[in-house]
Amino acid sequence: MNQESAIEMLRSLITISLLVNTPIIGAAVIVGVVISLLQAVTSIQEPTLSFAPKLIAIGAVIIVGAPWMLRQLMDFTIFFITKIPEMTR
Repeated sequence: MNQESAIEMLRSLITISLLVNTPIIGAAVIVGVVISLLQAVTSIQEPTLSFAPKLIAIGAVIIVGAPWMLRQLMDFTIFFITKIPEMTR
């Protein structure tokens, strides 16, 4: 395995992990900001209030995006497995 193929595999690993995790983190951030704005407007400063909406939003994103996420992870796994014979050289 040469250095270029190792760097290519590491780059694709980082890219896929960011691509799959971005919708989940994005949903949590958006819901968190909206809940924080609502708390600031209504003067309700309860830190546990944002937990349930974030949990629901993250669950919805995972349920809706699961086929796409699994396809991305399967494609990377297939790419990685096909590169295994080149690693032994």
